[in-house]
Amino acid sequence: MSLKEQFDAAVAASKQLPERPDNMTLLKLYGLYKQGSAGDVEGSRPGFTDMVGRAKFDAWAALKGTSTDEAQQQYIDLIESLK
Repeated sequence: MSLKEQFDAAVAASKQLPERPDNMTLLKLYGLYKQGSAGDVEGSRPGFTDMVGRAKFDAWAALKGTSTDEAQQQYIDLIESLK
């Protein structure tokens, strides 16, 4: 199974975890997903009134420079650890 197929399977598995992860883990998953599917973050950081958008942007921006393959592998590993 290719890395992309494993990544897609992990994305599907993320919707069926036994319990909802804590917010920090959810942000980590979001950042890894975005980095693994879209690459480095672009655009400007949301304003201070958009706390959720800002947290998501920061989680993704923290992974800047991480390769798509590396981000996908980290996402897969994190989902496996949550099962």
